[in-house]
Amino acid sequence: MTSFQAFVLGTLQGLSEFLPISSSAHLFLTPWFFKWEPGGLAFDVALHTGTLIAVLWYFRNDWIALIQAAINLVRRRRIETNEQRRVLFLIIATIPGAIGGVLLQSRAESTFRNPTLVATTLIVMGILLWLIDKLRDRQRALGEMRWLDAALIGLSQVVALVPGVSRSGATITTGRLLRFDRAAAARFSFLMSMPITFAAIVYEAPKALQEGASITPLIVGVTAAAISGWLAIAVLMQYLSRHSYGVFAAYRVVLGIVVLAVIYARG
Repeated sequence: MTSFQAFVLGTLQGLSEFLPISSSAHLFLTPWFFKWEPGGLAFDVALHTGTLIAVLWYFRNDWIALIQAAINLVRRRRIETNEQRRVLFLIIATIPGAIGGVLLQSRAESTFRNPTLVATTLIVMGILLWLIDKLRDRQRALGEMRWLDAALIGLSQVVALVPGVSRSGATITTGRLLRFDRAAAARFSFLMSMPITFAAIVYEAPKALQEGASITPLIVGVTAAAISGWLAIAVLMQYLSRHSYGVFAAYRVVLGIVVLAVIYARG
């Protein structure tokens, strides 16, 4: 893999991990379209490390508060604050995704990586995101979350193992279905990404270290993913204060149609 390819894929990873347009679809379709060689497991781990850095840095104040709340929760063994409730909800939301990842990861890396399937999921989830975002007009704040909400949003992460669904797209769509406002749905989705991404890195790192990959593309990929990931979060949080998810839904549908057209043209 060249440094240019690493930069392109790292930038796509950072942008599409947090925008509801599916990072797995973009990382699969870009090499497929340009006929690049796959980056390998070490490169995938590097890109996820970059997005982890982005979400940790952007929400650093939130994480400091959540860590302090978790410590107090363990010490006092009772929930007293909104931050402590949020710690509990993040734990609840992470469990389904972690179990699904362990059970279905091999399928996600093989059976599910099919251009037609990816194009279809891009279109279907784009339509669902648009419909649910448009129809759910009641606005719930993040402080109104209950344990069942967290469990349902967490369960949607399992569906996101299929490339094209999008982890952020699935969790944001579920959040909107549960009538959380756009910013609240996005914020919880981004906070949820930290534990599941960290767990995936820890799980895959030992195997990735055995690949002996070239260090330069890894550094380029991590840096590009971290910077573009931070930018994606910052722009989206500002954008959602005045706009809907419609533009991302439209992008998904158009991209899915383009992929199907390329598949048809290649025969």
